[in-house]
Amino acid sequence: MDHNQPLATSEETRMLQDLVAKFVERDLMPLEPAVLKREAAGGGFKLSEEEEAKLLARCRELGLWGLDVPEEFGGANLPLISLAVAEEEMARACVPFTIPPDSPNLHMMLSVASPMQRAKYLDPYARGEQRSAMAISEPGAGGDPAGMTTRAVRDGDDWVINGRKIWVSNVPRADFIILMARTGDGKRQDGITAFIVEKGTPGFVIEREIPMLGGRRTYELVFEECRVPHENVLGELGRGYAPMQLRLNVRRMQMGARCVGMARRALEMMTEQAQNRVTWGVRLADRQAIQWFAADAAMEMHACRLMVQDLAAKLDAGADVRMEASILKVRATEMAQTVLDNAMQTWGAMGVTKELPLQLMHQQVRLMRVYEGPSEVHRSAIGRRILGGKV
Repeated sequence: MDHNQPLATSEETRMLQDLVAKFVERDLMPLEPAVLKREAAGGGFKLSEEEEAKLLARCRELGLWGLDVPEEFGGANLPLISLAVAEEEMARACVPFTIPPDSPNLHMMLSVASPMQRAKYLDPYARGEQRSAMAISEPGAGGDPAGMTTRAVRDGDDWVINGRKIWVSNVPRADFIILMARTGDGKRQDGITAFIVEKGTPGFVIEREIPMLGGRRTYELVFEECRVPHENVLGELGRGYAPMQLRLNVRRMQMGARCVGMARRALEMMTEQAQNRVTWGVRLADRQAIQWFAADAAMEMHACRLMVQDLAAKLDAGADVRMEASILKVRATEMAQTVLDNAMQTWGAMGVTKELPLQLMHQQVRLMRVYEGPSEVHRSAIGRRILGGKV
């Protein structure tokens, strides 16, 4: 058994894994040197329009599109365990490309979108013809919904939104955003409602771009008397947090799979260097320190992959997975950070150059330890559930 490969649980999943692996090797990996060079020169961590267009065309050609999208929207309707395998394979390449559409927002919209919203927003989004973003965090209120102050007030057939959001990804390219705003007086998540806000809506302002580690960009948004029709309320009034939690849990499953994929790439690179590099007459592969790097990586990757598969299966079954999602989010991001760090150490000076993808992946995993809930918040949630008898 190759412990560096994901366990495909069905013939369908095995075929998808093989297809995605070949796409990564043939179409993504050749772009990696240009992507790294562009980012190192200050050109951003991105693909050119031509590069992205070619990849999208290739995905359509291969049928790599809407993997977990229902068939009514032109998707393959695969289970999340299949999506997890695809995510792991894709993460091996340090290239900013994902198979459309952005899955977590899809799952939130599928669960609560009205017939109008399904036709106007979900259908083109699920078909990869539109893009979306999610605006949750606010300045001074990150992981705690109790601090959310962006407010929406009913005015006839409209809602008038005032407030700020920060750390929002994908904004310039998004055709619409899903915005969380307070409509009631409840505490924490009570009284929070989700709204669909279209790009170009008066009062919806992109205040600034914020450069992040790993070549990423996020944005701060301002809403000033921003009018949204009542029909754009996504789900129930005052109950926008529960369907958003579904989105977050799918995202955490994806993140876990991506962390395993990045760790796989790091272990492959570590192995290559250890087998070829000789210091003081001894191969690095014969030194105990490096052997333990590899052993720890294999053990942790195996554990995290099983966690991903467990979470995906439970999500597909509709179970309450908040505990499992928190455990995976913390364990996988910290695992990938360590494996990447050890791979960089094995490569020595070359490992910390911008010519190899290790440093960029390392920065991106560092980012992952903060977004979708910082490790400390998840650890506290896990501890409260255990000590409160709510495992």
